[in-house]
Amino acid sequence: MKARSANAQQVAEIVAIQVLTFLAGEPSRIGCFLAESGIGPETLREASKSPEFLLAVLDFLLKDAKLVEDFTASSDLPLSALTGARIALGGTDWERENP
Repeated sequence: MKARSANAQQVAEIVAIQVLTFLAGEPSRIGCFLAESGIGPETLREASKSPEFLLAVLDFLLKDAKLVEDFTASSDLPLSALTGARIALGGTDWERENP
């Protein structure tokens, strides 16, 4: 069972890195993320090794419906892959609030 858990963690990290790459693909997106996270571009690579940071990347994306839509369209990953990755990285089950 431990191997499966480690595999889920690795898959979650890959999904989060894909999200980070997506954010970095547009200056305004990565700029907003960096401003919100308080991290500088020079420390981004080192920070991306941390599961907590990767969880923050997923949280940033998941709080914006338009970003989620754009990411899922460009990556062919469903929303469930994002929420599953979030849980595997130590987050709780996440549900978007509806206004």
